[in-house]
Amino acid sequence: MAALPPSSEIVPPSENSESAPTMVIWGTDVSVNQCKSKFKKFITTFVDTDAADDEKFIGMDKDAPFYLQRLEEINTLEEPFLPVNCGHVQQFDEDLYRQLVCYPQEVIPTLDMAVNEMFFAKFPDTDLRHQIQVRPFNADKTANMRALDPQDIDQLITVTGMVIRASNLIPELAEAHFQCSVCHNTAEVEIERGRIAEPTLCSHCNTNHSFALVHNRSKFTDKQAVKLQESPDDMPAGQTPHTVVLYVHGELVDSVQPGDRVAVTGVYRAVPHRSNPKMKTVHSVYKTHIDVVHFRKTDSNRLHTMDTDQIFEEEQIAMLNGLSKKPDIYDRLARAIAPSIYENDDVKKGILLQLFGGNRKDFSKTGRGQFRSELNILLCGDPGTSKSQLLQYVYHLIPRSQYTSGKGSSAVGLTAYVTKDPETRQLVLQTGALVLADNGVCCIDEFDKMNESTRSVLHEVMEQQTLSIAKAGIICQLNARTSILAAANPIHSKWDPRGTVMENIQLPPTLMSRFDLVFLILDPQDEQYDKKLARHLVSLYYRDQSQQDEDIYSMDVLRDYIKYAKQSYSPVLSDAAGQQLIENYVEMRKIGAGRGQITAYPRQLESLIRLSEAHARMRFCKTVELIDVEEAARLHREALKQSATDPLTGRIDVSILTTGQSSAGRKKRAEVATALKEMLKKKNKTPTVSYDKLFADFRNNSDIQITRDMYEDALRDLQDENFLAMAGRNTIRINQIAAQ
Repeated sequence: MAALPPSSEIVPPSENSESAPTMVIWGTDVSVNQCKSKFKKFITTFVDTDAADDEKFIGMDKDAPFYLQRLEEINTLEEPFLPVNCGHVQQFDEDLYRQLVCYPQEVIPTLDMAVNEMFFAKFPDTDLRHQIQVRPFNADKTANMRALDPQDIDQLITVTGMVIRASNLIPELAEAHFQCSVCHNTAEVEIERGRIAEPTLCSHCNTNHSFALVHNRSKFTDKQAVKLQESPDDMPAGQTPHTVVLYVHGELVDSVQPGDRVAVTGVYRAVPHRSNPKMKTVHSVYKTHIDVVHFRKTDSNRLHTMDTDQIFEEEQIAMLNGLSKKPDIYDRLARAIAPSIYENDDVKKGILLQLFGGNRKDFSKTGRGQFRSELNILLCGDPGTSKSQLLQYVYHLIPRSQYTSGKGSSAVGLTAYVTKDPETRQLVLQTGALVLADNGVCCIDEFDKMNESTRSVLHEVMEQQTLSIAKAGIICQLNARTSILAAANPIHSKWDPRGTVMENIQLPPTLMSRFDLVFLILDPQDEQYDKKLARHLVSLYYRDQSQQDEDIYSMDVLRDYIKYAKQSYSPVLSDAAGQQLIENYVEMRKIGAGRGQITAYPRQLESLIRLSEAHARMRFCKTVELIDVEEAARLHREALKQSATDPLTGRIDVSILTTGQSSAGRKKRAEVATALKEMLKKKNKTPTVSYDKLFADFRNNSDIQITRDMYEDALRDLQDENFLAMAGRNTIRINQIAAQ
């Protein structure tokens, strides 16, 4: 007979001790008790010293356990959700992380149990609307959409992309209420793995198959189908973008809109495809989707989204305020935009002000409606002046932005189109690029190559900021509060120095007046400029990018600066600034009346107000001062190269841009015209003069050397004054009344 073991070994081990035989969930290696104890330890001990922007919250202490502070915040705000960064779990316990990724359906409810036990032990009196739900995100098993395959099914994955469509709210049955048709006995059945087992036998009257579903006594939950398209960065060359269907449940419904770029964490599922919904037979073909657990909107390479307020720490605010006090902050921020592009300082300043934007005002009580706060900019100029590069930079910088090209865009692609929903077979409205870029920027390249019909769509968007649609029985008005940044070439692909500004651009005045700034980016053929530009371009190839100039601010600083300014400052016009704006507008009307110039409309006054507000906001100022108005007027003037435009002919003298010798040349030209006029007055006996004979006489009588160009310019000026007229190619007719 074998000896009895010592008494200590007979005592059954307690449930929580390490030596207990581990009970695991069937089909997995997950032990509920071990999993709970590990997660509780993780919550009480994990310290996150380097939290991302979207993980920070007010009053956060970096050195205290991060998730314990999160529980205290849940107690304060009564928002029963705990986002858990999977990267933190991986640092803490590799095995727990592996179980979370491989068996999310079993592990996440276990984590919910652990958190709720801890929370209600710590705050027993708190009343939450439902149990706390753990939302894991940032799983390391981040797959490209194309790389999803059968081995990912039922695992936790994170994919990134852009939301292109969100369905209406779908009610989904959560608890069914059945009633017996014979004895009216009721039974409640909960949903189990997406199915409801209908009770067959009534326990009260023993009747078979007598139960009927009572709809208005059943419980439903929210559900939404979202289509996610892969981001262009993940796309292989020559492929069309891939889409994946997401199903969103409960509180996450409507948390993302079409146009948002998100990182989605969820469980990858496959369900058999049913050919006919009324029949039970299913195909061996499976349809896949992702059940969403968490949405994450931030992207470190882009500006912050404007719809969510970001929490800034005291040191950050002090640093940003310190930057705003610097006298050259305007130039520094402008240099931080597209640092690899040489010069074009004024264009960068215009784009910077577009990022800040004006104030949104509501004048609906006075019948005016919304006052547009977004700035629209047109870049027009020679080939090879980095217009498309600037557009690409802005597109990659702003969270809600769309990029389209002139010939590749149709009117419905920009606005909205009606299609048949593949599931419901109903006509639905699909939004286009302008609506997806709501509260963002729509970059349109090759603007001059667009069809007239496509361009006419922009009229309403660029001023009223809405899109009215009446198609296929769908009548609606969509918001399109988008800034437009367009790039175009002049009408002959290259700037024609012999033509005026309007002759070169040739866009309808209705569209031109809607642009706040029209930048003419010309290529000055000047040796010194060409040398500097070539040196800059070559240096980009051999200089290490990490050794960038120290005075150029990093992307993070620019991002925080713009977000803080838009969040905290709404400048108001001062009296002096208002008066100056009126004077500037009157001056613009005078210049606009000149020959071949872009005419100024009352919209341009509103443009000046918006630019002034954006400049004041950039300075972190509550009021718009004279300095802001002056900069807005200067930018408007410089954009159209008015300083280099000849008021008599309306042409831009490109040499003026590099040499600056405009006034002397203009004076000389006026003197030549006056001398010719005096000479013709002496010959007033003859009403017509030969072109060549007059040129020969003029050269002989003049003190300075007269070239044929100077002679032609003088004739053109006198023609503008209505002193003479050309009758045929070689005959000049003098206006006898003007010559008196």
